[in-house]
Amino acid sequence: MTDTAPPLHLRPFQQADAPAVADLVTRSVRGLWTYRPEHFRESTRPEQQRLVAVQGGEVVATAHLSLFGDSAPDALRLDLAGEGAAFSPLYLALLAEWPAEYTRLLGVTREDFSEKMTFFAAAGFRNAWQSWGAHLDLSAWDPERFRALEERLFLEGYEVERWRMDAPEAEWQALYALHRQGEADVPRNPTTMTAPLDLPALREVMAREEAVFVVRRRGEVVALTRLTLPQHRTLQGTAEVSSDLTATHPSHRGRGLATLVKAHALAWAKSQGYTRAGTGGAVLNLPMLRVNTRLGYVPEAMWVTWERKLRSSDMTVRKCSER
Repeated sequence: MTDTAPPLHLRPFQQADAPAVADLVTRSVRGLWTYRPEHFRESTRPEQQRLVAVQGGEVVATAHLSLFGDSAPDALRLDLAGEGAAFSPLYLALLAEWPAEYTRLLGVTREDFSEKMTFFAAAGFRNAWQSWGAHLDLSAWDPERFRALEERLFLEGYEVERWRMDAPEAEWQALYALHRQGEADVPRNPTTMTAPLDLPALREVMAREEAVFVVRRRGEVVALTRLTLPQHRTLQGTAEVSSDLTATHPSHRGRGLATLVKAHALAWAKSQGYTRAGTGGAVLNLPMLRVNTRLGYVPEAMWVTWERKLRSSDMTVRKCSER
């Protein structure tokens, strides 16, 4: 007589599943983020569905559909966690109830999350976009390495300063124009793309949660970097600052201004007691990859956005499931 695994049972998420699902999702991202039961709620919306796979009375996997966001309004996002063997039946069950107005399915995972990478490749998804993340240990980082660059650029008329929130309106307009130029020039994908901020929204974000540094030449703002500050530090004081947008005016590129302004921002963060810095973006943004390499950031495994375009023929799974 041989032992056989209990059958796999699929059903909609119930609120009682929240602790198990929170644990599965936290483990699926290797603890990069911590999820709590209160993050998970039942939903009856067709574009907001969660299923669980139960085996032997235990929730062993989960799959979730959600709106991807403004960067891909025609797409839903598929998130998976738990036992990889349950991913295909969960996916097919969700596909059977696919809302007709959405034409693409996107999944985002890191390249070392092997169970998800294996599933997306086997299920006919396309490895469409790659993004990178990197971290810097500020406690061991030496800003003096960039002193020669700062002195050389100073002799050319470039000076770095922290942006003043009480700057005149004309200066805000110039900063905003450079910011929009930077947004237009940065290669993006659905994962890294964010909705452009208008000037009032940018001012509000900068005042609430950022330290912004600029490079001037003869009074003109020619480069900027936005440094997002954490709202709370941990008990160990290891809160991480993160870089948002860094931009250089086209006529001043190739001189090292992006390296200079980011180094200045990181030196300020170190002086304020921050011990880690993070950054990231689309892999196609080679100039910023080079800048961050010079600064000493250590890259982590890439993030991959998988895409599957859905055709009417894909909906035959719905008919099969109803027989």
